Amino acid sequence: MSEVLRELLRVSEKAANIARACRQQEALFQLLIEEKKEGEKNKKFTVDFKTLADVLVQEVIRQNMESKFPGLEKNIFGEESNEFTNDLGEKITMKLCSTEEETAELLSKVLSGNTLASEALASVVHQDVTFVDPALDSMEINIPQDILGIWVDPIDSTYQYIKGAADIKSNQGIFPCGLQCVTILIGVYDIQTGVPLMGVINQPFVFQDLNTHSWKGQCYWGLSYMGTNIYSLQFDVPEGSSSDNQSENTSSEAEPSQAFSAVISTSEKETIKAALSHVCGESIFRAAGAGYKSLCVVQGLVDIYIFSEDTTFKWDSCAAHAILRAMGGGIVDMKRCLERDPKAGLELPELLYHVENQGATGVDRWANKGGLIAYRSRKRLETFLSLLVQSLSSSEVQT
Repeated sequence: MSEVLRELLRVSEKAANIARACRQQEALFQLLIEEKKEGEKNKKFTVDFKTLADVLVQEVIRQNMESKFPGLEKNIFGEESNEFTNDLGEKITMKLCSTEEETAELLSKVLSGNTLASEALASVVHQDVTFVDPALDSMEINIPQDILGIWVDPIDSTYQYIKGAADIKSNQGIFPCGLQCVTILIGVYDIQTGVPLMGVINQPFVFQDLNTHSWKGQCYWGLSYMGTNIYSLQFDVPEGSSSDNQSENTSSEAEPSQAFSAVISTSEKETIKAALSHVCGESIFRAAGAGYKSLCVVQGLVDIYIFSEDTTFKWDSCAAHAILRAMGGGIVDMKRCLERDPKAGLELPELLYHVENQGATGVDRWANKGGLIAYRSRKRLETFLSLLVQSLSSSEVQT
């Protein structure tokens, strides 16, 4: 089923082209920045447009996968509804039409007759994209299509996408905010067990040409199924990443004195930040976007991404989880980890993706209710958890 992964990589690149086009083509960029102007109508229009960019990416992924793998579309899930109501009160269902002209006509209805923007967007949506990765050509994995489910986050870190800061400096390779924090996330999981199987993280904005101001991106992928583990960073490890912790058998895991590093949300709880300062010292980094923070772990820029709140969702974590599994890591439920007795020999509470939260409604049905911890090495995670529990306990005693 490497064909599924190959197609997911291709459609993720097509989605990245749409995300870049909305920032680089003048007709589209003007709509994207409307929220910076005064007036209720402009604000409403911007919300519609940035949602349209999200929905278009989601529909491109859904319909391309349906075309290539009939029947799979019923198991593709995402955050966005594809229904819009325009300024005239018309309800429109957004979809990819068979021709560029038809898609432009439909987009024009959503965008209240803005022909220039509609045609520009339709052009990039119908543009053919190729994605070549020699590592995939040497791999043939047979995964039954009928067990596959797909979570899609079309544009993660939408605020950074709209704000569009391109001149943010990184801190030891980690960007606190800016376009580099924007990701397109596609995670494949087993609908029977909820275990993540394949993941694609496309980062549309990585390298900017200072002359043309155009952007190039980077794509990361991983597959973990029935003992087969393969991932893109096996073949191309970015500068600054650590290859020492990429599997459970590495010698670096036996070095308990090695300091930990973590990436967190700017909105993380004070109690967690205080406890982390005892475990990680100065090596705590803040960054935007759940997808990007998970990617920092994938890249080896940090050991841990920790988030204690319940405001990430299955579509935020599934892609990175699959890649990290292929690398010997994973993503666990933080609350259950802190309650777990490591001496009892219990399995780590890895996140699963097939069952909704009981009693919850709306998007909360798919929230990661116990928070999460993304990691590259199980042994390192166990040590980290032990230190974190000690630090949190000390804080409680002192208060």
